[in-house]
Amino acid sequence: MIKDNQKHFNRLHVLLDVLFTIISYLFAWFLKFKVEIFEVAPNHPFTFSDYAYAMLIIVPMYVLLYFMFKLYEPKRVMGRRVEIGNILKANIVGVFIILAALYLLKEEHFSRQVIMLFFGINTVFGIAFRLVLRYFLHTMRAKGRNLKHIVLVGYSRAAEGYIDRILANPQWGYVVRGILDNNVERGTEYKGIKVLGRIENLEIILPENKLDEIAITLGIKEYDNLEEIVNMCEKSGVHTKFIPDYNHIIPTKPYTEDLLGLPVINIRYVPLSNTFNAIVKRAVDIFGALFAIILFSPVMVITAILIKLTSKGPLIYKQERVGLHNKPFKMYKFRSMEVQDKADEKKAWTTKNDPRVTPIGKFIRKTSIDELPQLFNVLTGKMSLVGPRPERPFFVEKFKEEIPRYMVKHQVRPGLTGWAQINGYRGDTSIRKRIECDLYYIENWTLGLDFKIIFLTFFKGFINKNAY
Repeated sequence: MIKDNQKHFNRLHVLLDVLFTIISYLFAWFLKFKVEIFEVAPNHPFTFSDYAYAMLIIVPMYVLLYFMFKLYEPKRVMGRRVEIGNILKANIVGVFIILAALYLLKEEHFSRQVIMLFFGINTVFGIAFRLVLRYFLHTMRAKGRNLKHIVLVGYSRAAEGYIDRILANPQWGYVVRGILDNNVERGTEYKGIKVLGRIENLEIILPENKLDEIAITLGIKEYDNLEEIVNMCEKSGVHTKFIPDYNHIIPTKPYTEDLLGLPVINIRYVPLSNTFNAIVKRAVDIFGALFAIILFSPVMVITAILIKLTSKGPLIYKQERVGLHNKPFKMYKFRSMEVQDKADEKKAWTTKNDPRVTPIGKFIRKTSIDELPQLFNVLTGKMSLVGPRPERPFFVEKFKEEIPRYMVKHQVRPGLTGWAQINGYRGDTSIRKRIECDLYYIENWTLGLDFKIIFLTFFKGFINKNAY
């Protein structure tokens, strides 16, 4: 069975990590003292043996760190980026522990350059090794080996969603043997997966010991049977997991609290509700906005001159938008349209070949130059560099009645650019898709995601085919 193979695989994995850690350390020592890529101090008191003895502490410590950062868990559904990130974190923590230990022991002669070389080499080796291993496992599973056999208990939206993802990702190596359900007729199929019988048949299936996992995918109306089913699965010793049928209500990353032993699930986890995260993001906004204003100041000056020379009206267009906590604010843009009645401008989006757009306006809208004054909105704290795009009050009132969870976007500051924009949902595009992207950003915010969006904006966000 796959669970027996997993034990042997994990042991081999640990041994290979030990081997690569030793090789990385010795290679670092070699580069420092034999190749002499750094200057070697005369009368260096430590011999090769002294450095070799240090491995007795360093190597076990790194294996322990790899366990702590979950690098020995099954790779079936662990994302590549998550695994690479965990390798990097483990190595950063490791090198800080070593440097801190040398400082506390007041050991001046142990080469810090060896440690930094070791950090770089071991990180590269660790990432390369796991990428090769991941490719090898995916290839095996594509050939029908190293597969994990599972049965679903309950036919529901959760079951269909789970099957969809398994079929779309054969590299995970999951094989769904069938579904057990009390309310759906035997023989019913979903994408080739059949309902095999009633849930009570678990008592016959489980003793055969041919399954690697049970996935409980009951419909939300059948949760009164959940405890009995879990007890039945637990007695068999087969690994059991629960896939809830309320993902349309509760998002992918709910925030769970422990209230004196009572689990409390918050409907939505917003990382930016954390004070530290909010302060870090605000600091990045301030420095980023100042840098961008200086960088784009020539472009803004030229744009201002062209607008003034080619059409009558104010240089900056101020439009009311809805921001953080549903509070309205004035958003700045370079004026790209002829001056019009305020009642008219509130109720319609700009369309293709819109006669209200000036010749210069077409260009600055297409290239997003008209958005540059919003850097001053960022400085004043009304907006962020990255976040959901703000909308006009008229459309907010309209969409909050039509689109579920639309108002969640106002739990964070609106942004100059966002996840929806770099995925192409800008201008005259699907509002629902835009909100899906906004919710993903809100629930999965990290500083790294912000930097990624800013970087991709230069390639995908400035030139917009849907900007008219």
